[in-house]
Amino acid sequence: MVASGVLVKLLPILGITFIDILGFSILIPLLPYFVKHFGAPDVVVGALFGVFACCQFIAGPVWGNVSDRIGRKRVLIVSQIGATIGWTMLAFAPTIAWVFVARIIEGFSGGNLSVTQAYVSDLVEPDKRARAFGYVGAAFSAGLIFGPASGGYLVQHFGFTMPFLLAAGLQVVTLVLTILVLPESRSVDPDAAPASLRDIPRAFTIAGVAPVMWQKLIFALGIYGWFGAFTLVLQKQFGFNATATSYFFCTFGVASVIAQLAAVGTITERTGDRRSAPIGYVLLMIAFAIVPFATAIWQAVVMIGCFSLGLSLVNASLPSQLSRLAPEAMRGTVLGAAASMESIAGIFMPLATTYALQAGGVLPAAAIPFAFTGFALVLGVVTILRSPTLVPAAKGSA
Repeated sequence: MVASGVLVKLLPILGITFIDILGFSILIPLLPYFVKHFGAPDVVVGALFGVFACCQFIAGPVWGNVSDRIGRKRVLIVSQIGATIGWTMLAFAPTIAWVFVARIIEGFSGGNLSVTQAYVSDLVEPDKRARAFGYVGAAFSAGLIFGPASGGYLVQHFGFTMPFLLAAGLQVVTLVLTILVLPESRSVDPDAAPASLRDIPRAFTIAGVAPVMWQKLIFALGIYGWFGAFTLVLQKQFGFNATATSYFFCTFGVASVIAQLAAVGTITERTGDRRSAPIGYVLLMIAFAIVPFATAIWQAVVMIGCFSLGLSLVNASLPSQLSRLAPEAMRGTVLGAAASMESIAGIFMPLATTYALQAGGVLPAAAIPFAFTGFALVLGVVTILRSPTLVPAAKGSA
Protein backbone atom coordinates (compact mmCIF):
# COMPACT_ATOMS: atom_id res chain seq x y z
CA MET A 1 0.00 0.00 0.00
CA VAL A 2 2.87 2.38 0.84
CA ALA A 3 4.56 1.63 -2.48
CA SER A 4 1.35 2.13 -4.46
CA GLY A 5 0.63 5.41 -2.63
CA VAL A 6 4.06 6.80 -3.53
CA LEU A 7 3.65 5.66 -7.12
CA VAL A 8 0.25 7.32 -7.57
CA LYS A 9 1.57 10.58 -6.13
CA LEU A 10 4.43 10.63 -8.64
CA LEU A 11 2.57 9.54 -11.79
CA PRO A 12 2.61 12.95 -13.58
CA ILE A 13 6.36 13.52 -13.17
CA LEU A 14 7.09 9.85 -13.95
CA GLY A 15 5.16 10.07 -17.20
CA ILE A 16 7.00 13.21 -18.25
CA THR A 17 10.35 11.67 -17.27
CA PHE A 18 9.58 8.59 -19.35
CA ILE A 19 8.80 10.59 -22.51
CA ASP A 20 11.77 12.89 -21.91
CA ILE A 21 14.23 9.99 -21.59
CA LEU A 22 12.61 8.18 -24.50
CA GLY A 23 13.87 11.01 -26.68
CA PHE A 24 17.23 11.40 -24.93
CA SER A 25 18.06 7.68 -25.08
CA ILE A 26 17.86 7.71 -28.86
CA LEU A 27 21.17 9.61 -28.88
CA ILE A 28 23.30 7.50 -26.53
CA PRO A 29 23.92 4.44 -28.74
CA LEU A 30 23.86 6.45 -31.99
CA LEU A 31 26.28 9.26 -31.09
CA PRO A 32 29.54 7.35 -31.82
CA TYR A 33 28.25 6.27 -35.22
CA PHE A 34 26.92 9.77 -35.89
CA VAL A 35 30.39 11.19 -35.15
CA LYS A 36 32.02 8.68 -37.49
CA HIS A 37 29.44 9.64 -40.10
CA PHE A 38 31.37 12.94 -40.30
CA GLY A 39 34.70 11.11 -40.51
CA ALA A 40 35.79 12.11 -36.99
CA PRO A 41 37.92 9.80 -34.73
CA ASP A 42 36.72 7.99 -31.59
CA VAL A 43 38.08 10.65 -29.24
CA VAL A 44 35.59 13.20 -30.63
CA VAL A 45 32.83 11.09 -29.05
CA GLY A 46 34.44 11.71 -25.67
CA ALA A 47 34.86 15.39 -26.50
CA LEU A 48 31.12 15.75 -27.22
CA PHE A 49 30.24 14.13 -23.91
CA GLY A 50 32.77 16.44 -22.23
CA VAL A 51 31.44 19.66 -23.78
CA PHE A 52 27.88 18.78 -22.82
CA ALA A 53 28.96 17.98 -19.26
CA CYS A 54 30.95 21.23 -18.98
CA CYS A 55 27.84 23.22 -19.86
CA GLN A 56 25.77 21.27 -17.33
CA PHE A 57 28.45 21.82 -14.68
CA ILE A 58 27.82 25.54 -15.01
CA ALA A 59 24.05 25.38 -15.47
CA GLY A 60 23.03 22.58 -13.07
CA PRO A 61 23.58 24.38 -9.73
CA VAL A 62 22.08 27.59 -11.11
CA TRP A 63 18.88 25.91 -12.31
CA GLY A 64 18.58 23.96 -9.06
CA ASN A 65 18.91 27.20 -7.11
CA VAL A 66 16.43 29.00 -9.36
CA SER A 67 13.93 26.16 -8.84
CA ASP A 68 14.14 26.77 -5.07
CA ARG A 69 13.10 30.38 -5.70
CA ILE A 70 10.56 30.26 -8.54
CA GLY A 71 9.42 26.62 -8.51
CA ARG A 72 10.36 23.38 -10.26
CA LYS A 73 7.83 23.57 -13.09
CA ARG A 74 9.17 26.74 -14.74
CA VAL A 75 12.72 25.41 -14.76
CA LEU A 76 11.57 22.14 -16.36
CA ILE A 77 9.84 24.15 -19.09
CA VAL A 78 13.03 26.08 -19.89
CA SER A 79 15.01 22.83 -20.00
CA GLN A 80 12.56 21.21 -22.40
CA ILE A 81 12.62 24.21 -24.77
CA GLY A 82 16.42 24.04 -24.91
CA ALA A 83 16.36 20.30 -25.54
CA THR A 84 13.89 20.74 -28.41
CA ILE A 85 16.19 23.26 -30.08
CA GLY A 86 19.22 21.00 -29.57
CA TRP A 87 17.60 17.89 -31.06
CA THR A 88 16.31 19.83 -34.08
CA MET A 89 19.80 21.16 -34.74
CA LEU A 90 21.24 17.64 -34.58
CA ALA A 91 18.71 16.39 -37.10
CA PHE A 92 19.98 18.87 -39.70
CA ALA A 93 23.64 19.11 -38.65
CA PRO A 94 25.85 19.63 -41.76
CA THR A 95 29.19 19.48 -39.90
CA ILE A 96 30.68 18.17 -36.66
CA ALA A 97 30.98 21.78 -35.44
CA TRP A 98 27.21 22.11 -35.73
CA VAL A 99 26.85 19.00 -33.55
CA PHE A 100 29.00 20.62 -30.87
CA VAL A 101 26.85 23.78 -30.93
CA ALA A 102 23.67 21.70 -30.56
CA ARG A 103 25.05 19.87 -27.52
CA ILE A 104 26.20 23.16 -25.97
CA ILE A 105 22.69 24.63 -26.26
CA GLU A 106 21.12 21.59 -24.68
CA GLY A 107 23.80 21.45 -21.98
CA PHE A 108 23.25 25.05 -20.83
CA SER A 109 19.47 24.72 -20.84
CA GLY A 110 19.50 21.35 -19.10
CA GLY A 111 18.47 20.91 -15.49
CA ASN A 112 15.99 18.09 -15.79
CA LEU A 113 17.45 15.43 -13.53
CA SER A 114 18.30 17.48 -10.43
CA VAL A 115 15.07 19.49 -10.67
CA THR A 116 13.08 16.27 -11.11
CA GLN A 117 14.79 14.88 -8.01
CA ALA A 118 13.92 18.05 -6.10
CA TYR A 119 10.31 17.76 -7.34
CA VAL A 120 10.09 14.19 -6.04
CA SER A 121 11.65 15.22 -2.72
CA ASP A 122 8.99 17.90 -2.31
CA LEU A 123 6.22 15.31 -2.57
CA VAL A 124 7.60 12.27 -0.72
CA GLU A 125 8.50 11.71 2.95
CA PRO A 126 12.26 11.25 3.63
CA ASP A 127 12.03 7.54 4.50
CA LYS A 128 10.25 6.79 1.20
CA ARG A 129 12.48 8.85 -1.08
CA ALA A 130 14.90 6.08 -2.06
CA ARG A 131 11.93 4.04 -3.29
CA ALA A 132 10.58 7.13 -5.06
CA PHE A 133 13.92 7.74 -6.76
CA GLY A 134 13.81 4.09 -7.78
CA TYR A 135 10.51 4.80 -9.55
CA VAL A 136 12.10 7.78 -11.29
CA GLY A 137 14.91 5.47 -12.33
CA ALA A 138 12.37 2.95 -13.63
CA ALA A 139 10.72 5.64 -15.75
CA PHE A 140 14.19 6.61 -16.95
CA SER A 141 15.04 2.99 -17.81
CA ALA A 142 11.69 2.39 -19.50
CA GLY A 143 12.60 5.23 -21.82
CA LEU A 144 15.88 3.40 -22.51
CA ILE A 145 13.89 0.41 -23.73
CA PHE A 146 11.89 2.16 -26.42
CA GLY A 147 14.24 5.03 -27.30
CA PRO A 148 17.18 2.95 -28.57
CA ALA A 149 14.82 0.48 -30.29
CA SER A 150 13.07 3.25 -32.22
CA GLY A 151 16.37 4.99 -32.91
CA GLY A 152 17.94 1.77 -34.20
CA TYR A 153 15.00 1.11 -36.50
CA LEU A 154 14.85 4.65 -37.85
CA VAL A 155 18.60 4.99 -38.50
CA GLN A 156 18.59 1.66 -40.31
CA HIS A 157 15.76 2.66 -42.66
CA PHE A 158 15.95 6.47 -42.87
CA GLY A 159 19.40 7.59 -41.74
CA PHE A 160 20.32 9.84 -38.82
CA THR A 161 17.87 12.70 -39.44
CA MET A 162 14.69 10.85 -38.47
CA PRO A 163 15.81 9.60 -35.00
CA PHE A 164 16.75 13.14 -33.95
CA LEU A 165 13.52 14.59 -35.31
CA LEU A 166 11.64 12.00 -33.26
CA ALA A 167 13.59 13.09 -30.17
CA ALA A 168 12.71 16.74 -30.89
CA GLY A 169 9.04 15.84 -31.28
CA LEU A 170 9.04 13.96 -27.98
CA GLN A 171 10.51 16.99 -26.25
CA VAL A 172 7.62 19.07 -27.57
CA VAL A 173 5.24 16.49 -26.07
CA THR A 174 6.92 16.76 -22.65
CA LEU A 175 6.81 20.55 -22.88
CA VAL A 176 3.06 20.54 -23.50
CA LEU A 177 2.44 17.98 -20.73
CA THR A 178 4.54 19.97 -18.25
CA ILE A 179 2.60 23.14 -19.00
CA LEU A 180 -0.86 21.55 -18.93
CA VAL A 181 -0.64 18.58 -16.54
CA LEU A 182 2.24 18.92 -14.07
CA PRO A 183 1.33 20.72 -10.82
CA GLU A 184 3.93 22.86 -9.06
CA SER A 185 5.45 20.97 -6.12
CA ARG A 186 7.37 23.78 -4.43
CA SER A 187 5.52 25.58 -1.66
CA VAL A 188 7.36 28.52 -0.14
CA ASP A 189 7.73 28.57 3.64
CA PRO A 190 7.27 32.22 4.74
CA ASP A 191 9.48 31.59 7.81
CA ALA A 192 12.40 30.24 5.76
CA ALA A 193 14.98 32.51 4.15
CA PRO A 194 14.68 32.26 0.35
CA ALA A 195 17.55 30.62 -1.50
CA SER A 196 19.95 32.84 -3.45
CA LEU A 197 22.86 32.23 -5.79
CA ARG A 198 25.18 32.72 -2.81
CA ASP A 199 23.75 29.48 -1.39
CA ILE A 200 25.34 27.39 -4.15
CA PRO A 201 28.83 27.21 -2.54
CA ARG A 202 27.16 26.79 0.89
CA ALA A 203 25.65 23.53 -0.38
CA PHE A 204 29.09 21.93 -0.03
CA THR A 205 29.47 22.86 3.65
CA ILE A 206 26.21 21.53 5.13
CA ALA A 207 26.80 18.91 7.83
CA GLY A 208 26.56 15.43 6.38
CA VAL A 209 26.20 16.62 2.78
CA ALA A 210 29.92 17.05 1.97
CA PRO A 211 30.87 13.34 2.41
CA VAL A 212 28.01 12.31 0.12
CA MET A 213 29.11 14.93 -2.43
CA TRP A 214 32.62 13.48 -2.48
CA GLN A 215 31.21 9.99 -2.81
CA LYS A 216 29.04 11.13 -5.72
CA LEU A 217 31.97 12.82 -7.46
CA ILE A 218 34.28 9.79 -7.23
CA PHE A 219 31.56 7.44 -8.44
CA ALA A 220 30.68 9.82 -11.29
CA LEU A 221 34.32 9.82 -12.44
CA GLY A 222 33.99 6.11 -13.07
CA ILE A 223 30.46 5.89 -14.43
CA TYR A 224 30.79 8.81 -16.86
CA GLY A 225 34.00 7.35 -18.18
CA TRP A 226 32.25 4.05 -18.70
CA PHE A 227 29.27 5.51 -20.53
CA GLY A 228 31.64 7.42 -22.79
CA ALA A 229 33.25 4.18 -23.95
CA PHE A 230 30.35 1.71 -23.54
CA THR A 231 29.12 1.76 -27.14
CA LEU A 232 32.65 1.45 -28.53
CA VAL A 233 33.37 -1.46 -26.16
CA LEU A 234 30.30 -3.30 -27.44
CA GLN A 235 31.52 -2.74 -30.98
CA LYS A 236 34.98 -4.13 -30.21
CA GLN A 237 33.84 -7.08 -28.06
CA PHE A 238 30.83 -8.24 -30.06
CA GLY A 239 31.09 -6.50 -33.44
CA PHE A 240 27.84 -4.60 -32.88
CA ASN A 241 26.70 -2.00 -35.40
CA ALA A 242 24.42 1.00 -34.63
CA THR A 243 21.23 -1.07 -34.83
CA ALA A 244 22.52 -3.96 -32.68
CA THR A 245 23.85 -1.51 -30.09
CA SER A 246 20.48 0.23 -29.88
CA TYR A 247 18.73 -3.10 -29.30
CA PHE A 248 21.29 -4.07 -26.65
CA PHE A 249 20.50 -0.85 -24.81
CA CYS A 250 16.87 -1.98 -24.80
CA THR A 251 17.97 -5.08 -22.87
CA PHE A 252 19.76 -2.83 -20.41
CA GLY A 253 16.58 -0.79 -20.03
CA VAL A 254 14.45 -3.88 -19.33
CA ALA A 255 16.93 -5.14 -16.72
CA SER A 256 17.00 -1.72 -15.05
CA VAL A 257 13.20 -1.42 -14.88
CA ILE A 258 12.96 -4.86 -13.27
CA ALA A 259 15.70 -3.99 -10.76
CA GLN A 260 14.15 -0.66 -9.81
CA LEU A 261 10.59 -1.88 -9.45
CA ALA A 262 11.29 -5.27 -7.90
CA ALA A 263 14.40 -4.75 -5.77
CA VAL A 264 15.51 -1.16 -5.13
CA GLY A 265 12.64 -0.12 -2.85
CA THR A 266 12.85 -3.27 -0.76
CA ILE A 267 16.65 -3.15 -0.39
CA THR A 268 16.85 0.54 0.46
CA GLU A 269 14.02 0.39 3.01
CA ARG A 270 15.56 -2.65 4.73
CA THR A 271 19.19 -1.50 4.75
CA GLY A 272 18.75 2.30 4.64
CA ASP A 273 19.85 4.61 1.86
CA ARG A 274 23.40 4.91 3.24
CA ARG A 275 24.08 1.16 3.23
CA SER A 276 22.42 0.40 -0.09
CA ALA A 277 24.95 2.53 -2.00
CA PRO A 278 27.93 0.29 -1.06
CA ILE A 279 25.92 -2.75 -2.13
CA GLY A 280 25.45 -1.06 -5.49
CA TYR A 281 29.17 -0.30 -5.80
CA VAL A 282 30.09 -3.96 -5.24
CA LEU A 283 27.67 -5.11 -7.96
CA LEU A 284 29.06 -2.52 -10.37
CA MET A 285 32.64 -3.63 -9.71
CA ILE A 286 31.63 -7.20 -10.56
CA ALA A 287 30.13 -5.94 -13.82
CA PHE A 288 33.26 -3.98 -14.77
CA ALA A 289 35.46 -6.99 -13.93
CA ILE A 290 33.49 -9.14 -16.39
CA VAL A 291 33.74 -6.68 -19.31
CA PRO A 292 37.28 -7.43 -20.64
CA PHE A 293 36.55 -11.17 -20.74
CA ALA A 294 33.01 -11.03 -22.12
CA THR A 295 32.93 -12.33 -25.68
CA ALA A 296 29.70 -14.35 -25.49
CA ILE A 297 26.22 -12.91 -25.16
CA TRP A 298 25.50 -14.82 -21.92
CA GLN A 299 28.48 -13.09 -20.29
CA ALA A 300 27.13 -9.75 -21.46
CA VAL A 301 23.75 -10.62 -19.91
CA VAL A 302 25.38 -11.36 -16.51
CA MET A 303 27.31 -8.10 -16.76
CA ILE A 304 24.16 -6.15 -17.56
CA GLY A 305 22.29 -7.77 -14.64
CA CYS A 306 24.93 -6.72 -12.11
CA PHE A 307 25.35 -3.32 -13.73
CA SER A 308 21.61 -2.57 -13.79
CA LEU A 309 20.94 -3.44 -10.15
CA GLY A 310 24.13 -1.79 -8.92
CA LEU A 311 23.53 1.45 -10.78
CA SER A 312 19.86 1.49 -9.72
CA LEU A 313 20.80 1.21 -6.04
CA VAL A 314 23.41 3.96 -6.22
CA ASN A 315 21.21 6.33 -8.22
CA ALA A 316 18.35 5.88 -5.75
CA SER A 317 20.32 6.08 -2.50
CA LEU A 318 22.68 9.03 -3.11
CA PRO A 319 19.99 11.62 -4.00
CA SER A 320 17.85 10.23 -1.17
CA GLN A 321 20.65 10.97 1.28
CA LEU A 322 21.24 14.45 -0.12
CA SER A 323 17.56 15.42 -0.10
CA ARG A 324 17.23 14.16 3.49
CA LEU A 325 20.26 16.09 4.75
CA ALA A 326 19.62 19.35 2.87
CA PRO A 327 17.66 22.24 4.40
CA GLU A 328 14.18 22.33 2.87
CA ALA A 329 14.67 25.81 1.36
CA MET A 330 17.90 24.64 -0.35
CA ARG A 331 16.90 21.20 -1.57
CA GLY A 332 17.05 22.09 -5.27
CA THR A 333 20.32 23.95 -4.73
CA VAL A 334 21.96 20.94 -3.07
CA LEU A 335 20.74 18.50 -5.70
CA GLY A 336 21.82 20.88 -8.47
CA ALA A 337 25.26 21.20 -6.89
CA ALA A 338 25.44 17.41 -6.72
CA ALA A 339 24.58 17.25 -10.41
CA SER A 340 27.51 19.58 -11.07
CA MET A 341 29.76 17.01 -9.39
CA GLU A 342 28.66 14.52 -12.03
CA SER A 343 29.27 17.09 -14.74
CA ILE A 344 32.87 17.56 -13.61
CA ALA A 345 33.37 13.87 -14.30
CA GLY A 346 31.60 14.14 -17.62
CA ILE A 347 33.91 16.91 -18.81
CA PHE A 348 37.05 14.80 -19.10
CA MET A 349 36.38 11.16 -18.14
CA PRO A 350 34.81 10.15 -21.49
CA LEU A 351 37.93 11.53 -23.15
CA ALA A 352 40.11 9.49 -20.78
CA THR A 353 38.30 6.19 -21.31
CA THR A 354 37.86 6.56 -25.07
CA TYR A 355 41.57 7.38 -25.35
CA ALA A 356 42.42 4.37 -23.14
CA LEU A 357 40.24 2.19 -25.36
CA GLN A 358 41.86 3.56 -28.51
CA ALA A 359 45.40 3.17 -27.15
CA GLY A 360 45.21 0.02 -25.03
CA GLY A 361 41.97 -1.79 -25.74
CA VAL A 362 39.06 -2.89 -23.56
CA LEU A 363 41.01 -3.86 -20.41
CA PRO A 364 42.27 -0.36 -19.46
CA ALA A 365 38.95 1.18 -20.49
CA ALA A 366 37.13 -1.10 -18.01
CA ALA A 367 39.82 -0.79 -15.33
CA ILE A 368 39.22 2.97 -15.00
CA PRO A 369 35.55 2.76 -13.87
CA PHE A 370 36.38 -0.30 -11.75
CA ALA A 371 39.02 1.66 -9.81
CA PHE A 372 36.88 4.75 -9.24
CA THR A 373 33.89 2.66 -8.13
CA GLY A 374 36.14 0.84 -5.67
CA PHE A 375 37.26 4.21 -4.28
CA ALA A 376 33.61 5.29 -3.92
CA LEU A 377 32.93 2.03 -2.05
CA VAL A 378 35.70 2.82 0.42
CA LEU A 379 34.35 6.36 0.95
CA GLY A 380 30.84 5.02 1.51
CA VAL A 381 31.96 2.48 4.10
CA VAL A 382 34.20 5.01 5.89
CA THR A 383 31.31 7.52 6.06
CA ILE A 384 29.05 4.92 7.67
CA LEU A 385 31.72 3.94 10.21
CA ARG A 386 32.54 7.53 11.15
CA SER A 387 28.94 8.75 11.36
CA PRO A 388 26.62 5.87 12.28
CA THR A 389 23.65 8.28 12.35
CA LEU A 390 23.07 11.53 10.53
CA VAL A 391 20.19 13.92 11.00
CA PRO A 392 18.84 16.45 8.49
CA ALA A 393 19.99 20.04 8.68
CA ALA A 394 17.61 22.53 10.27
CA LYS A 395 15.36 24.57 8.00
CA GLY A 396 17.30 27.25 6.20
CA SER A 397 20.54 26.47 8.06
CA ALA A 398 23.89 25.39 6.78
